[in-house]
Amino acid sequence: MEIIKQNYLNRLNSNQKEAIINPDGPCLIVAGAGSGKTKVLTTRVVHIIKEKKAWPNQILCVTFTNKAAREMQNRIANFLNEKVSSLPWLGTFHSVSAKILRRHAESVGLNSRFTIIDQEDQLRLIKNICKAENIDVKKIAPQFILSFINNWKNKGLLPKDVIIKKKIPLEKAILNVYKFYQERLKILNSCDFGDLILLCVNMFENNPDILELYLNNFKYILVDEYQDSNFIQSKWLNLLAKKRNNICCVGDDDQSIYSWRGAEIKNFLDFSKTYKNTKIVKLEQNYRSTQNILSAASGLIAKNTDRLGKKLWTESTDGDLVNLSCYKNGREEATGISDIIEKKLKKKYSLNNVAILVRAIFQTREFEERFLKIGMGYRVIGGTKFYERAEIKDSVAFLRVVNQKNDDLAFERIINVPKRSIGDSTLKQLHDWGRKNKKTLEDSAIELIQLNKIKPKTKLGLVKILGMFNKWRSELNKKKHYELMEIILDESGYSKMLKDKKDLESEGRLENLKELVRGMHDFDNLEGFLEHVSLATSIDQDWDGQKVNLMTMHAAKGLEFDAVFLPGWEEGLFPHQKSLEEKGDLALEEERRLAYVGLTRAKKESFISFVMSRMYRGDWVDSLASRFIEELPEENIKKEEIKEENNEDFFFNQDIDYNEGIRSPGWARLQKRKLKRIK
Repeated sequence: MEIIKQNYLNRLNSNQKEAIINPDGPCLIVAGAGSGKTKVLTTRVVHIIKEKKAWPNQILCVTFTNKAAREMQNRIANFLNEKVSSLPWLGTFHSVSAKILRRHAESVGLNSRFTIIDQEDQLRLIKNICKAENIDVKKIAPQFILSFINNWKNKGLLPKDVIIKKKIPLEKAILNVYKFYQERLKILNSCDFGDLILLCVNMFENNPDILELYLNNFKYILVDEYQDSNFIQSKWLNLLAKKRNNICCVGDDDQSIYSWRGAEIKNFLDFSKTYKNTKIVKLEQNYRSTQNILSAASGLIAKNTDRLGKKLWTESTDGDLVNLSCYKNGREEATGISDIIEKKLKKKYSLNNVAILVRAIFQTREFEERFLKIGMGYRVIGGTKFYERAEIKDSVAFLRVVNQKNDDLAFERIINVPKRSIGDSTLKQLHDWGRKNKKTLEDSAIELIQLNKIKPKTKLGLVKILGMFNKWRSELNKKKHYELMEIILDESGYSKMLKDKKDLESEGRLENLKELVRGMHDFDNLEGFLEHVSLATSIDQDWDGQKVNLMTMHAAKGLEFDAVFLPGWEEGLFPHQKSLEEKGDLALEEERRLAYVGLTRAKKESFISFVMSRMYRGDWVDSLASRFIEELPEENIKKEEIKEENNEDFFFNQDIDYNEGIRSPGWARLQKRKLKRIK
């Protein structure tokens, strides 16, 4: 072990060594997927210490997640044969900023024991401010206000710095809340996550003596995943690096996929403009994937213009070609993929090393249904299993109450969702009356209303929802069960509640509700569907042993698997229509980077698929294969033909102008796909 530690540079390739042995001056390490960037970053820290260029407490090393920080701490400590605590300035942007702020809290109007509040506390504080300012939270949701505040903080803007945009009429009211919000935080001796970096930057700018302490202390600065940095994080780094310019940033512009979190790829692309005489080192040797996978990914990402450019290669074998398949619909796609896993991959790999990566989390439903049916273990990473998601449970609870009024558990779950002024005290009143008179909660509510024992405001809410229950029951035998679900989501105000929040999480929940309605088409009636849900949620899904991994491509960044499936490569779904509508070409390039990330998660086998049609709002809609499929290099792809019912073989051939403009919503443009018969 000691010999290995002494010869730590021997384990590196020539480019990796180049990124390490000359640590002085600005350096940008463009590290391709699977090229050993963490090894390079940690070895660079070790080299600085071994060469006695700085003491451990004179090195600042920041990353984005606690998990990544712990991994780096452990690797460096193992190299140095010292305790992890010997590197006091290695952590996330937020943890390091919090440490600095606590040392100088008085300079930003806090004391050193300040509290860092979470999102739940943030929303509670915003609700209280809205109430005091007579702002209707039904018209301006607290989550919507919080998204503006977070965005402003990511851009380095305190309330006094914000310039109102006329095109957003609510912005003035939101800015007013932001002012009170910041004032209230100071009174509470608290700050939120956005404040940690923003207040640190403000402190440095307004207190040159404090900044000078850290400029003198930090001789070297190292940054992991720099492509994910936002404006305020970049500014924080620039301030701390301006004296010596000994800053080394590691990242991959081709894996910048978090603009929706505020990440700005231009920080990475403009690094050499910010720091003169920057040394750029490209790590292009991949230690993860086969050459065919790398060539397919490189050919695809080459279509982007906003990139520094690199081409991944490996000393590994060419491996299998990337498999490209077309299925008739989403259900057959799930069936086809599960068959490949069960009949082929299960014999070669552990299921733990097989992953299905989707663009949107609602896509997991059809795979979950299939795996439940065939008894294959699975786990949803970075998300909740479909029927266990809150919005799905709420929707199913509405259906359960409509189906039979004795379902007190379902009644209790949704009686105040959305809010109807029916609180815990009213529920206790209903429970007490029900126990005493052996009545259901619904019958108890009806009787207490008739006896005028319910508070007036609560009574209005109860009368309204009970009336809706009766209306929906009268439509039970007149409407299809999936039509009834759409009516309930609309008339109950549940869909509106999610739409009003106007955040990414709520948009995802709305997509899940659409997927729920789509899934209900597979059942003959409401009873059959509810029985299916009950069985799906009661089956013990935590089987011991191996499980297929289900997750979004965003959640898969940084992970690797022997075999990866990439379903749903269709226009509108991937690239995502909403992203293209909002950000145009910028979004298209980020979507392409996401495809690159998905492809490069695979070590040995990669499978891409799309379908000919998907269910959209109760109708089958013809789908177009994603433009990304056309951009894959032909020599690295193996196309699988599909079988039509008449036993004629078909495959896709598209002649489409993707620049004609945005058309209809959903995952498909509503036009016929052109199929070319294979001769």
